[in-house]
Amino acid sequence: MAKAALKRRTPKKSAQPSVALNRKKQAQPEKAPNRKKNISKKKQRGAKGKQSWKLKLFMGALWLGLVLALCAGLYVYYCYRTLPDFSKAVYVERQAGVKILAADGREITSYGALFAEPVDVDDLPPYVYQAVIDTEDRRFFKHGGFDYIGFARAMAVNIAKMRYAQGASTITQQVAKNLFLTREKSIRRKVQEYLLAQWLEKHFSKKQILNIYLNRVFFGSGAYGLNTAAKRFFNKQAKDLNLREAAILAGALKAPSKYNYLRNKKLALERSEVVLKLMRRAGSISLKEWESAIDLPIGEADDGKILGARYFGDYVMGLLPDVVQTGDEDIYVKTTLDYDLQQRAEYILRKYIRANRQNNVSEGAVVVLDRNGAIKAMAGGFDYNKSQFNRATQALRQAGSSFKLFVYLTAFENGFSPDELLADEPIRIDDWEPQNYDRKFRGAVSLKQAFAQSLNVATVDLATYLNLEDIISTALKLGITTGVKDEPSIILGAAEVRVLDMAAAYAATANGGYAVFPYAIREITDTDGYLLYQYRSPGRERVLKPETVRNINILLREVVVSGTGKRARKVKNARGKTGTSQNYRDAWFIGSNDRYTAAVWVGNDDNSPMKEIGGGTLPAEIWADIMK
Repeated sequence: MAKAALKRRTPKKSAQPSVALNRKKQAQPEKAPNRKKNISKKKQRGAKGKQSWKLKLFMGALWLGLVLALCAGLYVYYCYRTLPDFSKAVYVERQAGVKILAADGREITSYGALFAEPVDVDDLPPYVYQAVIDTEDRRFFKHGGFDYIGFARAMAVNIAKMRYAQGASTITQQVAKNLFLTREKSIRRKVQEYLLAQWLEKHFSKKQILNIYLNRVFFGSGAYGLNTAAKRFFNKQAKDLNLREAAILAGALKAPSKYNYLRNKKLALERSEVVLKLMRRAGSISLKEWESAIDLPIGEADDGKILGARYFGDYVMGLLPDVVQTGDEDIYVKTTLDYDLQQRAEYILRKYIRANRQNNVSEGAVVVLDRNGAIKAMAGGFDYNKSQFNRATQALRQAGSSFKLFVYLTAFENGFSPDELLADEPIRIDDWEPQNYDRKFRGAVSLKQAFAQSLNVATVDLATYLNLEDIISTALKLGITTGVKDEPSIILGAAEVRVLDMAAAYAATANGGYAVFPYAIREITDTDGYLLYQYRSPGRERVLKPETVRNINILLREVVVSGTGKRARKVKNARGKTGTSQNYRDAWFIGSNDRYTAAVWVGNDDNSPMKEIGGGTLPAEIWADIMK
């Protein structure tokens, strides 16, 4: 027992402190390793996510690229399948050539790729075709139809200038476009142009491509092909062009209307200097040739024989579709024009307008007809090269007192006589109170005196005895083709008319009272002389009574003898009528001699007033000089 009592019991260790210790151990050293592992795992997951996103983006772009490439390939294939027939490269139909002749057979002007022998570069001085190459496609002999270097250069220039400043079409591409394609502007056409250029380069030599280009390219003024252009601009063949002339033609290719030597001589010459610099830079001409080119003579234009003949030529061209279908045939059109009279009319009109610039006169028009309506002369303006608008056939101008013809004709058709009296005294029609040009009244005057002195008030008095519809009907049946309003003001010339129509109307008073239908074409033949068209008279249609014709000619003669048209007296048996619209915006003289009837108008395209230029002044003087 003593042993047992003396034995000390060893107490059990408490579990609680161990738990606390364990907690401390977990809280301190084990936390850091677990956090690092978590961050590492997150980074791995993020890296895998980024790689996956980039891969998806790459695959998406790849598939998109493949789809776009496939679409582009299919579109190119579509463009290829819809290409025109390659075999037409040599046999393309060209524009028909039209040579317009005067009544005596002398040439007036011509249109289209007319009667020009094709050129061959082997027969040309090298500077002639080199001017075109250095200007239009300086790498012509180096590229294969499409100039990638030139394209990149043009794109860089256009981007830098933020506009379309430079093109990159090669001569081969232009040949492809001219031979096969339309003027349509589309991606399809550009793709087809590229494909055709490749085909041309494969099947034709550079020389052949250049020949095709030079024989078909448009130089302006209706000239297609180098030989036609040389004839039209300088009245010579292409092989005879000097360096200056070659530079002028090459310069026109960039913009045929803008750099047309016949229309814009100053711009054309400036452009030719650019061409010469390009040729010098390319080494195509020597320094001496470059410096001396500026002094070389320039040939006279083929159209220089009659300054404004193309006004009439354009009018004739507008008539052709109604009388003949030419296809691609060259044709001769013999017209009614009197070559010498046309030349005189052009010269006189220009002379008088030039002399009256200080009176604000800038434009004019002349039409001369024979008794049957054949157009013997037509001047459509002061300078065709500056304005192609034909004032003889297209302009609508107020007739002024020249319209009074229809009032007095209507009166004679209704039984009035030249000696009957009218009241030239104040008159009021609704809110309208007409006045004479001098604001004076003359009391009782005869029809002859009222017409000769162009008295407005007396003419209105006469119209009160007539039906306004009858006056309009008279104007229409005598050849006025413009709409005449049913308004009292037309009595004094507020109606707008054409010069050609007024000439036709007055011509009916000179041929016995028969309707006049103006015509310009006598016959049309092909180059072999085969007759394609011949004019046939529509027959005579009386529109005025014989007594009316006698009476109106008494009045028209009195205008020249004692009235407003005295300046036309130097023409034997002259008879006519003056016309002046409000504020001198239009001035007319229309009348006849023993052979012809002529209408003359002067004014301004912008309708601005002239300085006291009335029908009895400048127009009467022009008329007299043409008709004497």
